[in-house]
Amino acid sequence: MKKKLVVLTGAGISAESGISTFRTSNGLWDNHKVEDVASIEGWYRNPQLVLDFYNERRLQLGTVKPNAAHYALAELENAWDVTVITQNVDNLHERAGSTRIFHLHGQLTKVRPENCCNEMDDYSEETVFDIGYDTIKLGDLAPNGAQLRPHIVWFGEAVPYIDAAIDHVENADVLLIVGTSLQVYPAAGLYAYAKAGTPIYIIDPNDVPVRDGRITHIKEVATKGMETFKNIINSK
Repeated sequence: MKKKLVVLTGAGISAESGISTFRTSNGLWDNHKVEDVASIEGWYRNPQLVLDFYNERRLQLGTVKPNAAHYALAELENAWDVTVITQNVDNLHERAGSTRIFHLHGQLTKVRPENCCNEMDDYSEETVFDIGYDTIKLGDLAPNGAQLRPHIVWFGEAVPYIDAAIDHVENADVLLIVGTSLQVYPAAGLYAYAKAGTPIYIIDPNDVPVRDGRITHIKEVATKGMETFKNIINSK
């Protein structure tokens, strides 16, 4: 039986593919305030701005490709039972060949009715539609008659797969964290659910704000760090 490798990924793994991490040192996303483009309040205040923002992100996604780090994760499925839990809204893990992926923050290539935001609003995968790299316009309606909105988990909204993510982390034999600052909750707290003694590897060129004796910090960008990680686990 294959050992279970759980991988938590963030913006850093996709940055080398040319996808902007959006957030800058002054807290803006491509010169937009986060609350204007990543909150339900921003959506109700100016839906056209929000649609334009995500339409641009979606079009950009269609022009980039997975990088070596994405492919390295997919290849690990040959020897490991791999689960990818990603904070990213791109589809680069899928395109690289990973087969079990949980998108904590939604997906750029999908949309849903604006009145189906969480489980209390009858949200389910059946209300989500894949539009590829197309754009959404005001007046584009779902079958229930509601305006379509990006299938993105905005600040203040429930993270639909967080319980499943916790279950996978709790059962991991090895936990790998790639390209995330570990500052956006609840995803940032996932590593704490790993069992005592579970090895935790973090690939990030920057310092990480956690102290845990189980952690090995590979201080490299994602593509190089994945090579280092594979060498480490193959030597054990």
